[in-house]
Amino acid sequence: MPDSTANFFDQARVYVRAGRGGDGAASFRREKHVPLGGPDGGDGGRGGDVLIRARENLHALTHLQYRHRFIAGNGAPGQRSLRQGRDGKPAAIDVPLGTVVYDDATSQVLHDLVEVGQVEVVAHGGQGGRGNARFKSSRFTAPDIALRGADGDEGHLRLELELIADVGLVGAPNAGKSSLLTRLSDARPKVAPYPFTTLQPVLGVVVASDTHLVVADLPGLIEGASEGAGLGAQFLRHARRSRVLIHVVDGSGLERPPLEALDAIDHELASHGAGLESRPQIVAFNKIDLAESRAGWSDFAAECRTRGSEPVAVSAATGDGIATLIQRTLGTLAEAPEPARPQPTAPPVLRPEPVHDAPRLFRRADGAYVIRDPVLERLARQLKLDTPDAVDYFQRRLDRSGVTARLEKAGAEPGDTVVIGELEFEWEAEGL
Repeated sequence: MPDSTANFFDQARVYVRAGRGGDGAASFRREKHVPLGGPDGGDGGRGGDVLIRARENLHALTHLQYRHRFIAGNGAPGQRSLRQGRDGKPAAIDVPLGTVVYDDATSQVLHDLVEVGQVEVVAHGGQGGRGNARFKSSRFTAPDIALRGADGDEGHLRLELELIADVGLVGAPNAGKSSLLTRLSDARPKVAPYPFTTLQPVLGVVVASDTHLVVADLPGLIEGASEGAGLGAQFLRHARRSRVLIHVVDGSGLERPPLEALDAIDHELASHGAGLESRPQIVAFNKIDLAESRAGWSDFAAECRTRGSEPVAVSAATGDGIATLIQRTLGTLAEAPEPARPQPTAPPVLRPEPVHDAPRLFRRADGAYVIRDPVLERLARQLKLDTPDAVDYFQRRLDRSGVTARLEKAGAEPGDTVVIGELEFEWEAEGL
């Protein structure tokens, strides 16, 4: 019997965290003959991104079986003399072609990687904090103020591989798909006369008429596969990218009448969805070398023709009908449309910054005034309110955003608590 513990890793979950930006520097020129030099604090470096890269030489997600965390480097702090901190080192996740990236929390599609060398950002590094040289103005000639670096994006991703193949072989266990793939191509899948010999998809290349076709042998389906029964359920999605399906039917009828087997698998394809039921399909009536198959061929072919399809009688064992099947496949592929690709249903990075038209103000049950505004909340996280200049700068930002006027209109009095993000402070008549 085959090793039933063998696994094909076509799904993985990973945690990603982009780097935090480096803090800005608050420093002043202290050169000989310039005892009161201006601000020269440099900006912090940007945090490293988390990237996902499509690699041609990968065929599964096995390398992610035991690695589940990808954390990018933090940006370095800024330095005096206007020197910017170095950017954080990115972290990269390598995946096979055909990998679909989901936000695991929402199941929304972020990316579909189908091109060699395709690189996408899934988590942006935080911006570096601004140094005090950035705050110099006619009012602040020597600002003692700098910003902390911003946090990077973080979250969990779900990766699902959908094999990229021109043709997908589908059919019940023991229909002879693996033997047929061996006959068609240079692949060497495991072949044996018992169910579920194929425990993972196998790709083969068919060379015909100066054309190369990639054919995927998908594990055998059974009734109920679309609802989770048998081995086929976890591999049905690998048929989604195939432009043409070859439905292999055991023509001998030793386990099940061929028409019943055909209908059962077609039902599972339709139940799975993703348009598999409408995908161009060629019916391959296998094992025509057996007497039982030859006896049932005429009736099977006649019924298929009444349904609008022309089956092909083949023998994976002897090679009979293989040339006809290849030519039929080439002709069908020439007219087959490209299947629909998974389309992004969310912004391409985790936890994008929410956008509001204006700050929102409401009052908590304990009487505190709460300001909801992503820009002000980010500033409250990054600003070090430990100098008069920093407090003055924050107050001016509250004034410009209209928050000060709205608090006064709402009846805020000195001593009331105001909350902006994680910052809580007592309101004063003239601000902080």
